[in-house]
Amino acid sequence: MAELIDIRVCELLTARLCHDLAGPIAAIGNGAELLDDEDPDFVRQAGTLIGDSAGTAAKRLQLFRFVYGFSAGALAGPPPYSLASEYFTGGSVTCDYREAARALDAPWQRLGCALLIVAGEALPRGGRICLHAAGETVAVTGEGEGARLSDEAVAALLLQAPVEALTSRTVGVYFAGLLAQRLDHRLGVAAEPAGFRISCDKP
Repeated sequence: MAELIDIRVCELLTARLCHDLAGPIAAIGNGAELLDDEDPDFVRQAGTLIGDSAGTAAKRLQLFRFVYGFSAGALAGPPPYSLASEYFTGGSVTCDYREAARALDAPWQRLGCALLIVAGEALPRGGRICLHAAGETVAVTGEGEGARLSDEAVAALLLQAPVEALTSRTVGVYFAGLLAQRLDHRLGVAAEPAGFRISCDKP
């Protein structure tokens, strides 16, 4: 049976992905313009900028393709834990993708990666996120100073926010809720001493 998603969700999700990719792609263009400079040191710095920015764009694209574009079938390319690890490498958030979670079926790992993105965005000053296997399902924890999901994000995660109230900042959270719903589960959020936990349970 075909699944129908409100076109506003598609529009917002596209806008968000374009925003996340625009920065590193623009930096590549800026670096390329500086390669004509006559100062060798300046040219080397421009080359480094291009390389770093291309790497960032590639990491984001690979994880986004898995989370937002994967459909039933065999996985292609690097395994999900590698995509998640690369996505967060070099940033202020440390990602721990537990061994048991790596053994879960691809749809559950897809949901797990979506939740890692959600959790990472809820750590404004950096910290640690962890993807756990909870039986056959997944759970994600986030720890760090100021770690919390906003009320708007929680409503989107629980699919309680009307589509009209979604923004480019909460549409990815809402999409994670849709992935859980597709797996006949629903998400829940609980506060923990150092942060929060996002769980996935049967309705």
